Amino acid sequence: MKRRDFITLLGGVTAWPLAARAQQPSKIPRIGFLQRVRNENVVAFLQALREAGYVDGQNAVIETRIFETTLDRVSDFAKELVDLKCDVILAASQYAFVAAMKATTTIPIVGIDLENDPVSSGWVKSLARPGGNFTGLFLDLPELGGKQIELLKEVVPRLSKPGALWDSAIGEAQFRATQTAAQTAGVTLHSLSIRGPDDFKNAFDHAAREQIDGVVILSSPLILERRSQIVEWTIRARLPTISLVTLFPSSGGLMAYGPSLPDMYRRAAVYVDRILKGAKAADLPIERPTRFTLVINVGTAKAIGLEIPPIMLARADEVIE
Repeated sequence: MKRRDFITLLGGVTAWPLAARAQQPSKIPRIGFLQRVRNENVVAFLQALREAGYVDGQNAVIETRIFETTLDRVSDFAKELVDLKCDVILAASQYAFVAAMKATTTIPIVGIDLENDPVSSGWVKSLARPGGNFTGLFLDLPELGGKQIELLKEVVPRLSKPGALWDSAIGEAQFRATQTAAQTAGVTLHSLSIRGPDDFKNAFDHAAREQIDGVVILSSPLILERRSQIVEWTIRARLPTISLVTLFPSSGGLMAYGPSLPDMYRRAAVYVDRILKGAKAADLPIERPTRFTLVINVGTAKAIGLEIPPIMLARADEVIE
């Protein structure tokens, strides 16, 4: 994908000359950051904050809480950030921002999510004017599922029984959209659902029994976190894959088509900056990615015995050797 209170002196302030008061240092912003794991996305967000002028420990305080697989602690971490009186909270994933929204209705929250529609989920009033204290960056583009199957069929023309690896805790809408796209493409999509870290083996075993011939990897924090395990299994099974997350091919996955998560985190830093400069979350439109990247790992293609069509390589935004 990859952290302390400013003390103001009390008493006598109203008697100081206006010029003297103007010279006093302004309040150091406190930025909350609630994220599942430390990864490339965290690095991208922190770097973008630095570029915007917020340096942790110098002129800003960044309170980072990483909850990993301890989902039962997300609410506690969100409450900690609220109790610390953060000026704004970046909450990445549905788990994080739902917990943050339950913890506060006043502190601005910037969310990042690939799986849900924020309006139909009831988190915002509209995309243009979210209302309340929540805004952010959401994907919610079901047609990507059709594009992924189309790309997978270019690599495997005889594709007939692809599987979809998805997180049933948060990815129902994404899976249903991909299922509809599969029907349109004339292939039978097999559900490889997971909900927790212990479910991957069952999903992989089910894929082996059904003799699937390709895998569409949908998005979730858990799936991103376990991408090395997923890549290892698919290469061993000689299965072509396509992921929604462009970080997969750099870990050994075959292909990805989707938005750049690091870019979304950099955009989230822009939202944080605007809020710290006075913008209201209620007035900041929900932003959707507009650029989608095709990444192909030709080394993985060779490892599983596939030849990527030259025309497809020519269309790729990035080719990993």
